Amino acid sequence: MVSTDRFLAFAAVSLLVIVVPGPSVLFVIGRALAHGRRTAVATALGNVVGSYLLVVAVALGIGALVERSAALFVAVKLAGAAYLVWLGVQAFRHRHAMKAADISAPAGPARGDLRTVLDGVLVGVTNPKGIVFFAAVLPQFVNHEAGRLPAQMLLLGLVPISIGLVTDTLWGLTASAARTWFARSDRRLSLIGGTGGFALIGLGVTVAATGRAD
Repeated sequence: MVSTDRFLAFAAVSLLVIVVPGPSVLFVIGRALAHGRRTAVATALGNVVGSYLLVVAVALGIGALVERSAALFVAVKLAGAAYLVWLGVQAFRHRHAMKAADISAPAGPARGDLRTVLDGVLVGVTNPKGIVFFAAVLPQFVNHEAGRLPAQMLLLGLVPISIGLVTDTLWGLTASAARTWFARSDRRLSLIGGTGGFALIGLGVTVAATGRAD
């Protein structure tokens, strides 16, 4: 359905967009600094799942509606921004609960991992950068003559999702490695947790203040 040249061209465009850190990347970094590698990886996974939900929305025509409706776009953007700020406040409030011994402690229950993934899904699906990219750029690379446009979009959407999973995970692992390096005292961990919280709050404010390119 999708020609090789269109596939490669979309991959190149996707890479150029993804390598520039956006809300999803900063969110993964903030969670990594606040909670470590396991949370960072789960968050990255949730982010790409949320991003692919945007692909599905575009394939079904919802993405174009969000792109055309300024009011709907703002509502989605502010919902994501508010959630980021809330997560940042929670991370800052509980920064003193971080202990150096927790770095080597057994992993938490599965429910905690699921909630972390869901956090990432929510941020990914309300990411303004993702909404604009998938709604405005993705449809340009489909082959209208071949038909089955939704299927083409779903296939093409796997390209940035795969790239994003790799890059977000690398960002998260790098940030969590720095966190582990600082984990020689509870005071340093508390500082890292607070920094991660402030990063999320700042990210939420930035997303809320970001305008829409018309």
